[in-house]
Amino acid sequence: MKVLASEWVKIRSIRSSHLLVGLSLGAILLAVAVAFSAIGMYDSAPASMRRSARIAELEEVVLIVPQLCMGIMGVLTITSEYATGLIRTSLALVPRRWPVLMAKSAVVGGLGLVVGPIVVFVTYAMAKAMLESRYPVASFGERFPTLVTSSVTVAVFALIGLGLGAAFRSAAGAIAVLVGLVYVIPIVVGNLPEPWSERLGSVMIGALPREISGADLTSSVYGALLPPVVAGVVLALYAVVPLLAGALLLRRRDA
Repeated sequence: MKVLASEWVKIRSIRSSHLLVGLSLGAILLAVAVAFSAIGMYDSAPASMRRSARIAELEEVVLIVPQLCMGIMGVLTITSEYATGLIRTSLALVPRRWPVLMAKSAVVGGLGLVVGPIVVFVTYAMAKAMLESRYPVASFGERFPTLVTSSVTVAVFALIGLGLGAAFRSAAGAIAVLVGLVYVIPIVVGNLPEPWSERLGSVMIGALPREISGADLTSSVYGALLPPVVAGVVLALYAVVPLLAGALLLRRRDA
C-alpha cells in the first residue's frame, strides 16, 4: 500500500498528468462541437436527404482523444522518472522492482477506468439529447454493453503506454510506438486485400469493444470475426504483453 500511495503522489505531482486528464475530458466538448455541426447540416438539408440522414456514434468518434492522452500519461508515468533520475530512488526503496511497475499500473489503469466512462457515457448522453430529434440514436439499453467495453479501452491504452515506457525508457520512442501500434497499423491493415484485411482487422483494438459486446459490426471498418470471449482475451493481451515486456526489461537493466 505504501508503494501504491507513493505512486499516486508522484502522478499527481506531474503537471502533464493534469493536462492530459483535462484534454481527455475535453473530448466531450469536441463531441458537442461535432453535434452542433451535424445539427446545422441536417437543418440545411432538403427533406429528401433528412429522411435518410445518419450519424456515427459520437462517443466512438471522440474516443481517440482520451485513449491517446491516457496512453501518453502511462508513458510519462515512468519515463519522467528516468529523465529526472528519480527511478534510482524508487528502485532503491523497492529492490524487487516489479511492485513499482504494478503500483504504477494500478494508478494509471485506475485513472483510465475513471476518465474513460466519464467521456464515453457523458458524450452518449449529450449526443442523444442533442441529436435524437434529427438522427437515429440507439437506446441506452442497446448501447450500454458497447459503452462499457469502449470505456475500458481507455485504461488499456494507459497500460500499453506504461509498458512501452518501461521498455523503451524514452518518452519520444514509446509514444511513437504507441501511435504506430494502435493507429498507423490499423490503417495499413485496412488497405490490405481480403481476406487479410478482415482477419487482421478483427484483432485491432478498434474492433474489440463491439466484438466483446456482440454489437452489430456490419458497418464497421474493422473485421468482425472474433467471438466475445476471444475478443476479450485479445483486449487484455494488448495491456498485459507490453507490461510483461516492461517488467522483464526493468528487472534485467540497471536504472
